[in-house]
Amino acid sequence: MDINHELYKVFYHVAKTLSFSEASKELFISQSAVSQSIKVLEKRLGQKLFIRSTKKVRLTKEGEILFSHIEPAINLISLGETRILESKSLNGGQLSIGASDTICRYYLKPFLKEFHNKYPNVHIKVVNGTSLKCVEYLKNGVADLIVVNTPNSALGQVGKIVPVREFRDVFVANRKAFPKLLNGVQSVEELQKYPMMMLDKASTTSEFLHKLFLERHLELIPEIELASNDLLIDLARIGLGIACVPDYCIDEVNEKELFVVKMVDSLPERGIAACYNDMGQTAESVFQFLNLLKNR
Repeated sequence: MDINHELYKVFYHVAKTLSFSEASKELFISQSAVSQSIKVLEKRLGQKLFIRSTKKVRLTKEGEILFSHIEPAINLISLGETRILESKSLNGGQLSIGASDTICRYYLKPFLKEFHNKYPNVHIKVVNGTSLKCVEYLKNGVADLIVVNTPNSALGQVGKIVPVREFRDVFVANRKAFPKLLNGVQSVEELQKYPMMMLDKASTTSEFLHKLFLERHLELIPEIELASNDLLIDLARIGLGIACVPDYCIDEVNEKELFVVKMVDSLPERGIAACYNDMGQTAESVFQFLNLLKNR
């Protein structure tokens, strides 16, 4: 079907913003021109793409299907333009990194600072999401590079995977709320008697821990599930339960309220890996950032 690609561009901006007026601002055309383009596209496809009301705009099921294909295509076009403009140099362009809030705060922060100091003309964009979500960012061209937890069930779908560090998950608790755990060594079975707090099921951490408990024929039923390790640590500090968090999130030397529970068997090691699509078009900024991670 021969359809002007400009119509798809208009569709993308309306679908992304869910607003004809916002799309017109982004495209620097009139709102009526946006509306007319959508009508032409709907007529040529023979499908209604948007449900319009006085207050809001939303995609139809057919519109959602089309957007799922158009979004990565637009991102890839944008990526190609960026690659040509920066011409493999480090004098400009953008480095888009996908990572979770935890990895950004507790692991990536010094690397971001070092990279910025070395290459101040490269614009750094950080896209936050769970490690599972970040794989989607890489596949869709939203991120040039992702830094994620491993094992990760979605990583088989990406190109190059570079391990950069190892860590263990640890259980932390408030000293005053759980004094019995301060001394001695605990088993996983023993900890099940206490209120457990962990990340929600949308995380690789939850995926990893549930699999681990299942292998030991134990049932993992957390008292509290959250989307943030920072919140888990905060709630552990006020004594709401025992939180399971990566060891690099806890500064045992300076931590006054929390302690790391000593375990009979430490939880298995996990890793942090940097991943990118190795298709011969990888920007020099990706390789330079990788070098920082590998050389630390």
